[in-house]
Amino acid sequence: MKIASLELENVKRVRALALEPKADGLTVIGGRNGQGKTSVLDAIAWALGGERMRPERPTREGSATPAQLRVELSNGLVVERRGKNGSLKVTDPSGKRAGQQLVNSFVEELALNLPKFMAMGDREKADELLKIVGVGEDLARLDRELAQLSEKRLTLGQQKRARRKVAEDAPWYPDAPDAPVSAKQLIDEQQEILARNGENQKKRERAAQIGRELEAERRRTSELEAQLAAIQRGVDESRVRAAQLADDYMTATKTAEQLRDESTAEVEAKLAEIDELNERVRANQRRADMLAEADALDEEHAEVEREIDRVRMARTELLDGAGMPLPGLTVEGGKLAYNGASWGDMSGSEQLRVATAVVRGLKPECGFVLVDKLEQMDPETLSEFGAWAEGEGLQVIGTRVATDGTCSVVIEDGRAVQPEEAPEQTTRPKFTPGAF
Repeated sequence: MKIASLELENVKRVRALALEPKADGLTVIGGRNGQGKTSVLDAIAWALGGERMRPERPTREGSATPAQLRVELSNGLVVERRGKNGSLKVTDPSGKRAGQQLVNSFVEELALNLPKFMAMGDREKADELLKIVGVGEDLARLDRELAQLSEKRLTLGQQKRARRKVAEDAPWYPDAPDAPVSAKQLIDEQQEILARNGENQKKRERAAQIGRELEAERRRTSELEAQLAAIQRGVDESRVRAAQLADDYMTATKTAEQLRDESTAEVEAKLAEIDELNERVRANQRRADMLAEADALDEEHAEVEREIDRVRMARTELLDGAGMPLPGLTVEGGKLAYNGASWGDMSGSEQLRVATAVVRGLKPECGFVLVDKLEQMDPETLSEFGAWAEGEGLQVIGTRVATDGTCSVVIEDGRAVQPEEAPEQTTRPKFTPGAF
């Protein structure tokens, strides 16, 4: 469905205008600023979009006659608004009257208000595009999976670099054996020496005890001799006992003097060497374990890289098979992109082309789009844009601050005039006020 003809009288800045836009391709309404170009687009939007698109002041300032407009569509439907309140009249091809709901069924809102799409956020634009191609949920799932894998890859990369750095900085003893050395034999030898030394100590303590007993007996003997001189037998026995003890003491003393304690220093030194050696072995093992963990993280990191490549490939295949409304148009990171450029990096003409393609794709049966401010395109780009629209079977009605041959019709003081070096056009500049 396209716009077959348009007739306006006293709408905003337009005094009178009749226009038959090209069915396919670009119809450019030119003129200087403030002459009524945008008023034509506002009138179409009001006629087809309803009260929500009604201009704040629809009637031309100073006009005694209320705004009137008539839009005939390619399917034969006629939409008229006239009178102080802009009352609506919709007539279908069979002559029956219909209302705004019928118009809404085949007119895409954004086709009447392209700036609304262009003012959307990057993600909103992407959502509109994905609505067209119908892969929004699958793409969102793949994007979530890709984001999770990328985060995991980042974490693994940080972990493996940190682990390898710690391992490489750790002490390393190339001359240390692969396994800790056992100290059991040396410990057993040490315990035997300590046991023998303990026996020696007991013997020393026994000799000292006998010495003390001998001294006691001698004192006792002296006391008995002084007190019991008459008791000879007791004295003799005591002497015999003392003599025996003296012999025992001499024997014990000689034995104790011959005893020599053994040193454990050599064993202790060897144990210390074993402890130091085993600490090196453990240090080497810790370093080897950390390097092994870093190698394992390398493999896990590589596996995540392969998963990311797989998801990216699935994402690319999904979008390649989605049937985008414009070659080079895609969604990256949840945002719309065209030929590798995000919306903010596109030229003004690229933005217009993308917006036009997306809006057209939202409701293909709506075969037209209204585009303001085409002056941001140079004549060559404008011609390419028109050729693209014509090839797409799309009707584009736009405005441009110009009066040259790039314009299909020029508005001057609210009326249509001939453009300078005007190309062949399908306009009807003559208009009789009150004709409808």
